[in-house]
Amino acid sequence: MSDKPPAAPITVERIQAMLDGSPFIRFCRMRVDSIDPAGGKIVLAMELRPELERREGSGQWHGGALAGLIDTAGDFAVALGLGAVVPTINFRVDYLRPAMTARLTATATVRRAGRTVAVVDIDVEDAEGRLVAVGRGCYAAQPG
Repeated sequence: MSDKPPAAPITVERIQAMLDGSPFIRFCRMRVDSIDPAGGKIVLAMELRPELERREGSGQWHGGALAGLIDTAGDFAVALGLGAVVPTINFRVDYLRPAMTARLTATATVRRAGRTVAVVDIDVEDAEGRLVAVGRGCYAAQPG
């Protein structure tokens, strides 16, 4: 019998609380849309605000905001299986078209989680369902 208390179940509310623990993520106002812990999949959403625009008044998302959404979604896809956030080892972003809608969603899916490294693919879609960016991240497979 283990002396460790049972792990808290992974819920949307628990993941949102973990997200809200980061000042950057709170600033970006990233929200959990859905989770599938068994499938290693999470969907995060973010609304456009002036602070996240490429140019003031342009209505176009800044690439850094998209990169932050991609990295965060990848990290939290791994966190679904561990119950804790993990460090990013590296990630890449391919911007496919300008993001011009008020809301973006990032769908992150764990492709492989080994003993030390997890690989995650992330798709970012605009409010009309168009793919605007894709990412792939490598994350530590242990909390840290």
